[in-house]
Amino acid sequence: MLSFLLPIIICVLLIGFSVGKPYWREYKRGVIRKKPFNKQWRKIIQQRMPYFRGMPADLQLQLKQHIQVFLAEKEFIGCNGVEITDEIKITIAAQACLLLLNRKTDYYPKLNTILVYPSAFVKEQQIRNTDGVQYTKRTALSGESWELGKIVLSWQDTLDGAEIPDDGHNVVIHEFAHQLDQEDGSANGAPILGKDQDYKSWSDAFSKQFELLKKQALSGSPSLFDYYGATNPAEFFAVASEVFFEQSNKFNHYYPTLYRQLSQYYKVDPVHW
Repeated sequence: MLSFLLPIIICVLLIGFSVGKPYWREYKRGVIRKKPFNKQWRKIIQQRMPYFRGMPADLQLQLKQHIQVFLAEKEFIGCNGVEITDEIKITIAAQACLLLLNRKTDYYPKLNTILVYPSAFVKEQQIRNTDGVQYTKRTALSGESWELGKIVLSWQDTLDGAEIPDDGHNVVIHEFAHQLDQEDGSANGAPILGKDQDYKSWSDAFSKQFELLKKQALSGSPSLFDYYGATNPAEFFAVASEVFFEQSNKFNHYYPTLYRQLSQYYKVDPVHW
């Protein structure tokens, strides 16, 4: 009799664990969010994230609570001699959590590890040309988002991006926007939208500006968006996210339809900070 019941009991326990795990995880996050925020961490945010001081008080509080959960759940690893400090963790976490405000979040569920290099790192790729000849291409990168649970960042580029909050360039925002885009599979420029948005309106707004940016990149015409955004829709979403947070007034002035889409998605309106 016991041998008959044992598989059933195990099955019930496994189902119970699977069903209860999200609730237990959210309970732990709630406990973490209620903890007092470290005063030294606040000093780091104020020093390394200039636009924090201009954010509404409720968003500042949200951001600090998100940072606490983020640090509890993600692992930071220093590469090429980088020693992970609170300054590194808080500077990166504060900018990453900026993308999570005012909406339900699972804190980048696919992400486990942030690898931090001292400066731009070199990536090697095996490329095959049209003649079938294979060669190694070396590219210097300031950041990279992997689908398999990792983000790679240059600490120097992270500092540079945070120090100037209105130049439209921020490697942390860029790479974590990719993580949001990758939550439903491969990055394609269409992240999971809320119930108040529809993919057709999103696609219409993004496609129009993406095609314009490609033309501007080919002709060398000036653009609010970095030409790198013309690479593909995923890169355009990441580049547009940088500009949304860092040059919101210009973005809203020149591209109001696209700005509204991102404002609805991120649930914030930086123009009024």
